[in-house]
Amino acid sequence: MSSPALAPTSCTLTVAVFDGSRQPLAGGQQVLFTVKDGNRKGVYRDFQQASSLTLKELPIFDNFGDNYTVVASADGHEQAGIFPVKAISGVRVVADLMLLRTDSGFNFNQASWEKLRQERAEMVNLLAAGAATANAARNRYADLIERDAPVLACYFNLMTAMSRIHLPLGTPVEYLKELIWDETMTQARFFAWADPEIVNQALRAEAQGVFVRAPEMDHPGATRSFKQVQFGEANVQLSLHENDRHVVDGVNCIKVEPDMDYFKDPLAHVLLEVLPNRLVKGRLTDPRQVYVLRWIAGRHAGVPEFDPPYTIV
Repeated sequence: MSSPALAPTSCTLTVAVFDGSRQPLAGGQQVLFTVKDGNRKGVYRDFQQASSLTLKELPIFDNFGDNYTVVASADGHEQAGIFPVKAISGVRVVADLMLLRTDSGFNFNQASWEKLRQERAEMVNLLAAGAATANAARNRYADLIERDAPVLACYFNLMTAMSRIHLPLGTPVEYLKELIWDETMTQARFFAWADPEIVNQALRAEAQGVFVRAPEMDHPGATRSFKQVQFGEANVQLSLHENDRHVVDGVNCIKVEPDMDYFKDPLAHVLLEVLPNRLVKGRLTDPRQVYVLRWIAGRHAGVPEFDPPYTIV
């Protein structure tokens, strides 16, 4: 009588590194890969002239030791990492990371007004809302690209992320009626007038576990704030200013303030994001960092790729 097969006690980990265009990092680049297990013990640390690394027979502990940390860095690039990468017995686990060059900038070549109108109509419609004419809307958009690219990148990040949030009826994007084009439109957030039904949708989404209630301390004037909980990092937060009203197309709208935090944990958000931004005058959430964190988080969660209509090159 043969002995029963033993359960696997190890797993395989593949780390893949991409650039800001969401393509594999060029093969000629030396990448330093660092992998630690959940006990903070180093498993691997070495340079590879490749955009991916596969480690076989990583130990399985059946406890917190299976929560691996994966980090990649390269000369002239900003470091990126992810935690936890859960090791699973007998399974090949994949961790995708994105490395941006330290001198990288925004590339809006795929975000022409005409291309957006064809492929991202909801983004163009909101950008155009309230403009006196179609030409005025197009010119306002062209001026934003030329004058303040980080603000536009923030807009694209938020609109792309919100289009993937499934409320009981539709997505948050479908309730936005008109952007507020003033100094409150920054690289960290924007304000818009929205159909007040978005309040009911947010409350119902909270009951379904899509949102949790979030503090309004960094959102003066907000009456309620809801935070997405789908990802480890870069979740959307919707702050509702129900006392601010404006009529758009016959609808008595409320003001909505979407933004995206680096960190899911509220304490980490306050200590590592809110307070540093307050202490450094003029410092705001970096849309480049949001782009990287949300892309990595989405790949890790196995959802459709985060693909705002721009890249970082």
